Amino acid sequence: MKFSTQVKPISYLKSHAAEIVKDISENREPMLITQNGEAKLVVMDVKSYEEQEETLALLKILALGNREIEQGKFRDAEDVFAELDKTDH
Repeated sequence: MKFSTQVKPISYLKSHAAEIVKDISENREPMLITQNGEAKLVVMDVKSYEEQEETLALLKILALGNREIEQGKFRDAEDVFAELDKTDH
């Protein structure tokens, strides 16, 4: 995600809101809004936001799994499958 092409001052956001919504919805490029020369917020389309949230959720699950492995909180796959075989019969 490159913000270099999509940096606008807050005054632009105020005066071009409808155009910004159309552009961001179509090209799915987020826009960085500045105030007094400082980055203040990112405007993005809902679909991109949802995809980003799903990605973050998956990364959290992976991090939790890795932490449990590091703490020794796991079982060998062979043991799990052997236990499942016992319950199937």
